Formats: sequence, structure tokens, C-alpha cells
Amino acid sequence: MAIEIAVGPPYITIHRSRVAMITDNRGEIDRQRAQGVFAEDTRFVSTYRMLINGEAWQRLSSAAVSYHTALFFLVNPALEAGDLGVITLPSKYESERAFRRGGPAPSIPCSALGLSVRRSVNQGIDETFEITNYGRDEVSVVFEIELDSDFADLFEVKVGSIKQRENLVTHWDVKRLELSTRYRNEDYLRHFVYRVVDVDSAPTYANGRLLYPVHLGPHKSWKARTQMILQHKNGAREYPARPTRSRRTNHADKLHERWLDIRTRIRTPNAELQDVFRQSVIDLGALRLLEWDIGPDAWVPAAGVPWYVTLFGRDSLITSLQSLMCRARFAEGTLRTLARYQASERDDWRDAQPGKIMHEIRYGELAYFNFVPQTPYYGTWDATPLYLMLLHEAWLWLADLNLVKDLLPTAERCLQWIDEYGDLDGDGFQEYRTFSPKGFENMSWKDASEAVVYPDGTQVKQPKALCELQGYVYAAKKGMAEIFTALGQHDRAKGLEAQARELKRRFNQAFWMEDEGTYAFGLDPEKRQIKSIASNAGHCLWTGIAEGDKAARVVQRLLAPDMWSGWGVRTLSSKNPAYDPHSYQRGAIWPHDNGIIALGMKRSGFSDQACQIARGILDAAVRFEGFRLPEVFSGLDREETVFPVQYRGANTPQAWAAGSIFHLVRAILGLRADAPKRCLYVNPTLPDWLPTLELRNMQIGDTRVDLSFWREGDKSHFAVSGERGGHIEVRADSLTGVQSR
Repeated sequence: MAIEIAVGPPYITIHRSRVAMITDNRGEIDRQRAQGVFAEDTRFVSTYRMLINGEAWQRLSSAAVSYHTALFFLVNPALEAGDLGVITLPSKYESERAFRRGGPAPSIPCSALGLSVRRSVNQGIDETFEITNYGRDEVSVVFEIELDSDFADLFEVKVGSIKQRENLVTHWDVKRLELSTRYRNEDYLRHFVYRVVDVDSAPTYANGRLLYPVHLGPHKSWKARTQMILQHKNGAREYPARPTRSRRTNHADKLHERWLDIRTRIRTPNAELQDVFRQSVIDLGALRLLEWDIGPDAWVPAAGVPWYVTLFGRDSLITSLQSLMCRARFAEGTLRTLARYQASERDDWRDAQPGKIMHEIRYGELAYFNFVPQTPYYGTWDATPLYLMLLHEAWLWLADLNLVKDLLPTAERCLQWIDEYGDLDGDGFQEYRTFSPKGFENMSWKDASEAVVYPDGTQVKQPKALCELQGYVYAAKKGMAEIFTALGQHDRAKGLEAQARELKRRFNQAFWMEDEGTYAFGLDPEKRQIKSIASNAGHCLWTGIAEGDKAARVVQRLLAPDMWSGWGVRTLSSKNPAYDPHSYQRGAIWPHDNGIIALGMKRSGFSDQACQIARGILDAAVRFEGFRLPEVFSGLDREETVFPVQYRGANTPQAWAAGSIFHLVRAILGLRADAPKRCLYVNPTLPDWLPTLELRNMQIGDTRVDLSFWREGDKSHFAVSGERGGHIEVRADSLTGVQSR
């Protein structure tokens, strides 16, 4: 019988909107690790320990039971029960202890006391403690909470270099039972309050610890409820005074429930796919950034927890593209929000030029004082064409011409940026470079500083013209040509079509590597091919810039042993000297990257190969704890491991990792919407491990449609099983290519 393995990070994460708490599995926070209570890109709690008579509790079990709630169950170690408030002495002082007590101290055996802790994220953290005496003797102990706040900027925590801050003031209010720590740097303010709301015996405070005296008879319990209140200058994240749920929390829960209720559902006998799809839907909804809501169904997700709990351009755009089949209106939140932040002038410090779509925005101390350019920062070359791709796809799924008209000025500025600023030297290709002293070395989706390498493993210098950027611009101009045709601007449409055709022709000449059978990673500053083998070529299949005969060879190359690990396609060939299976983007596997590649393979007519990638990613997903795909995992070969290996520091949950399963389902089913023509195209090629699949409540325009797909022999079939709100025609699609069976 096979052993089930659940791979998971050695920590527990709970979060809601911009607030997150990351602890070890005992529920504690070590300031030396990437743990803490975070909000506004600040670590409000840097140390958190639970003790009994100065000793550590022993963990039994713990888990996040929802995205915002965690439970911990612990028991006491074997203790000597000293007088209340007297710290237990080491055994060599036994005679002294006996002298002080007037006789031998009775012991408390291990596990006689149980501690349960329940934590929930609201605008801060709500905690409930319960200590139960399961023994036959009365006990008196001290329950201790050790707390510290360093107010470190998130960037400092991420790199592990924490600046010691001055102007920290801590105060214990005996009457209000509140411990507060305030940090001020000029007009920058952060304030943390730990409030005891309800308690059976009031605590004292000394030496950084809250000390609760606990007296319990046999089978009696002691309870306390506390709140962590996180405040900053621009507003307070604070609970009401009494332990009741706030209106904001109820509103957030209702919005999450609505998301779970209205989104597309799947039904299949493949329980693994069912579980992964369900968890991805939950994770995506849990990442909702409430302050950027456009409406109940149009919103923006955070990119990931813990490092990316903010608005990201590229991440939200790709996640919205992934999620169109799950809920098409979702995309409106990203489109309208990013339009508000579109750059209007050149600002080299922030790598901004007119028309450019932002990369990220931060609110921590470093951003506040302009020590980093993320205010917002525009150092990405792909967000701008991806914005146009999403606008086009949202129109195809929603048929909402009013949305298109509202955002057309934004789109026009994007097109202008692509031609005037995205192409640095006027050669017709997109190449990136930073103009900021704090700018990024790499500005594609592989934005790690060491991500782009030559075949000998050495670093490529700026400017760099990566292959997928050309594909994004090609797809953006093709899509906008369709939109301008629908708007009656036929000359504009013809011009963009001609530009796209010319870009495709020149791209296939300049980037194709005949000897390698794939596209070059990119072009270097001298316009020489970067001949490294990387997963980026798969994005060229997705966007359609790859020529048909070349596409077949790209598919073959991506699935060669140096690229295909068995769990997914690696970011970089294992033959490259710079390859490292544990490196962020030089060998690790990204689920979203694989979802895009699978869609590209399906578009190019290679259905079996698309299903191979779907199977690999799904096999990895079911081995991760809770069926949750992480941002990235190790590129180690499947033959060397029986489970996917965790990447240290991966964001979990992460938006486009969750959304990757939607792309994989689309690849298997060949879904392509054309809501303006009231049509949905399908090209199902179900693999043998997925004999049937049903979609329920999928939105196409104003219609909700139910579809059934099934496999008979080596053929796949489909039928419409329900329609609501209007009528669409569901047709077999030939655009995605012929089946390879």
C-alpha cells in the first residue's frame, strides 16, 4: 500500500486582505526567521512565544483550518509546580526549592495540562486561549506570552537584514490590560497594541512577558481572549472593544462566500483534480485585496503571502487571464485598478514612462521615505502588453463594450508606450533596461537578478530582449485590432494587424535557433541570440507568435529530459552550468509557467503534450499539503524523488499558482470564448486519467452555461447540459489545432 505524503512548508500562515500572520507549527514567531504579524509592509510582531512556568509547551497538532483561522493544540512538559510566580529552578537546586516551599514540590506530569489556541485574522489578530487541567490534583502555574515588535520593513525581513530601530516606546496599562509599543520616525508612525479582552485571571507584565496566574482544580479550564491591534498613520486596523465580529469582517466573509457561490464549478470522478481545483478557488478568493474592490464580482487579488500582499501589475493580470473561465467579471477589477496607476510622466527613479503599467506598490518605511522606488514602481516590461491581452480576452468572455470604451484611453497609452518606450532602439523588438539606481536587473516575469544567463552560465547584461515579450506584444496588437474592428475603427485595426504580422515574421527570423529546435531565451545588448534553453519559449506558443512548423519543435524541446522533470517544465535547462533545481528562476518549476505552456501546446495542436504537463502539475499539487500549489517548487527530477521538493521561501498561497489549474483545465477542454458573437468554442481532448468532466455555471457574456465532456475510446465528446440568462452556441473548435492522437 502506497504511503501518502503531504509536502508543506514548516510554518502556518493565516491572512485576510493586507494582514498576515506567519508562525512555526507551534504557533510561535522567531525574529530571526521570515515570520511575524505583517500589515502595511511592516512586521508588527517579531517575537511571540507561549510558555508555562518558563518552559516551552509541547505541540500535539496544529493547522490552518481556513485561510484566516488556525488552531493549535499543545500540552505541558513535565513540571515542578512551584509557588505562583516563582520560576522553576533546575534540578541541582532541588534542596533550595524544598527549603523555599517548606517541603518537596509536587510535580505536574507531562500532558496533565492542555492548551488550545484559536487565532483569526480580522483587521488584526483575535486569539482565544484555553488551558484545561486533565489531572486529579489542583495546580498553580504561570502562563506566559513573550512579545516583541521590531516594526521592520518587509524588504528587510525578506533579506534577513533587520535595522535596529530607535524611538520605540512600550507601555503596560494595568487598568486597560493593554500592552502597547509605538514607533515613530519623523511623521512615519506604527503602533502595536496587545489587548486582553476577557480573562479568568488578570496578567501582569515584566521583562517583555505577560504573566497570567492560572489556578485550576481537576478537570477545570482557564480562558482568555486577546486582540492584536495594528495601527499606522493613515488609519487603524482595530477590533471593536468587545469580542464581537466587526462589520468589515462580516462583509469580507460574505464577499468570499459569494465568490465561492458564483464561480465555475467542476465535477469529475478524478478526486485529485476536484480537490486541487476547489483549493485553488478558495486560495484565490482568500487573496482578495478589499480596499481595491471595484464591486462584489470585480476585484484584485494580492500576488501572494507573505511577500506580495499588495497590488502587483503582472501577477494580477496573469491571474485574471487564468481566471476568466472561473469568473469572467473578475478581470474588471484588475483592469480598472491598474488603469488608475498607469504612468503619466517619465520618472527614472521609479522606471516610469507615460503609458506604462505598474509593477508593484509598497507602504512600508523604506517606501515612505523613498529609499526604494516601489511607490509605485514600474520596472516591468510585460505588464503593459499583458494589460492589452487581458482587455481583449475580457471582451471576448464578457462582450462588455462599455468596459472596453471606458478603458480605451488606457489601452491607447499602452500601445503608445510599447512603440515609443518599450522598443529602446527602434528595431521593432521590446528590450528592457532600468534607468533607476535601485531598478531591477530583469524586468520580465523572470525578474530575479540572476535569472537571464548565457549557455555558459554567465549573466546577460542589459538591455535584454526576451522572447516572450515579443509574443506578448504580438498578441496585444492582434487583440486590439479585433477591438478596433468592433468599434468601427477599421484603419486602426488594419494598421495593428500589419504591425503584428511584421513582428511575427521578424521574430521568427531573429529568435529561432535551428540547431536547438527552439527560440532563443532572448537577444543580448549586441542583438546576438541568448542561446540558453529556457521555458520562456513556451509563452511564444501561448501568444501565437510561433510559426506552425517551429511550434512542433518547441514542444519537443520543452519536453526533453533536461527541461521536463516529470513534475513540470523547468525554468532553465539542467544542462546549463547555471542550473540549480533550488534556484528561484534558474531551474525550479513554476505552476503558472507550466499552465501557460500547456495552453500554448494546445493552441499549437499538441493536446497529448498539454495533458502531459497537466498531469505532472496535478501530481505535484496533490502531494502538497492541502492540495495547494505553491508559487514555485524544486526542479529535481521525479525519478530522483517520490514527491515534489519544497522551494524555501515560496509564497503560499500565491495567486497565479492557484490560477494555473484553471489554465490547465482550459488546455484539456480547449475553451475559447467569443461572447460578442454569442459563441463558445471547445476542443476537448480528455486524457485516460480524466474520463469525464462537467463544468457548471460558467459565464459567457450574460449566459451561464453547464457543459459535459466525456471520453469514449480515444475520442472526446461534449454536450450542453444547461443554460441560464441567455443563449450561446457551443461549437467544436478547429483554431486550437488538430488532435495529436
